[in-house]
Amino acid sequence: MLVTFPHPLSFGSIQQNMNSLHITYIGGPTLLLDFGGIRILTDPTFDPAGAEYVSGPVTLHKLSPPALQPDQLPSFDYVLLSHDHHSDNLDHAGHQSLQRAELVFTTPEGAQRLGGNAIGMDAWDSRDLRIADRTLRIFATPARHGPAGLERGAVTGFVIFFTDSPDQGLYISGDTVWYEGIAEIARRFRIQTAVLHLGAARVPEVGEFPLTMTAEEAVQAAKAFSDAIIVPTHFEGWAHFSEGKEDILRAFRAAGMEQRLCWPKAGEAIEVRPSQDLRTAG
Repeated sequence: MLVTFPHPLSFGSIQQNMNSLHITYIGGPTLLLDFGGIRILTDPTFDPAGAEYVSGPVTLHKLSPPALQPDQLPSFDYVLLSHDHHSDNLDHAGHQSLQRAELVFTTPEGAQRLGGNAIGMDAWDSRDLRIADRTLRIFATPARHGPAGLERGAVTGFVIFFTDSPDQGLYISGDTVWYEGIAEIARRFRIQTAVLHLGAARVPEVGEFPLTMTAEEAVQAAKAFSDAIIVPTHFEGWAHFSEGKEDILRAFRAAGMEQRLCWPKAGEAIEVRPSQDLRTAG
């Protein structure tokens, strides 16, 4: 399904940035992406450290504050929200920030709960955003928030690219484990940068199994997205993560793929280039 939305950016600003990618890491799953001059916020979380979120028998504990508050961010155009029903992907302050976006892309379930500017997308649905003389295409992609058969509510990932350069795709995994659905994404799209939610999240009340990718699964994903720079995110700042940066580094070193990793800096914009030439933006 293709739906086109207008965008007010000028031709000059789009042409100047073309397909550049800058990433500002805010914390957890929250990134501010500047993709070809379009600013996109992912999974907004802005509550302070120490916050606790109770959902049935589960309590999530936030350990780290965001690197930036919403009022410190520039304006942004869109939000890519993997799911709205877990507070480590959308917290109280993050929910308030949604109204600043023109559109929020998320799951159909999430869009129904959020209302307003939220657009629900099933896996493989796409939306076209006409921006000056270019078209940004957003695909919803499969995601599975734990082992097969576990009901955790709908979750989605995203692939975005400009239609005049479909071989320069950006993939944001959302909260998912590695499974055949992710391999299918790699077969369908040419991904230049893959943002992976890692950390091997574990919630004892749910089970001892990981609910998001382990470091070893991230290596499998990197092999599937063989031409992509890998940007690890959502592996720190919350008590339910069982793996951190050192585990990710160890797995990628063992696979001879450490050079594929790009580590965003908290509160700073970095430019991600296919050559892995990273520099502080600005």
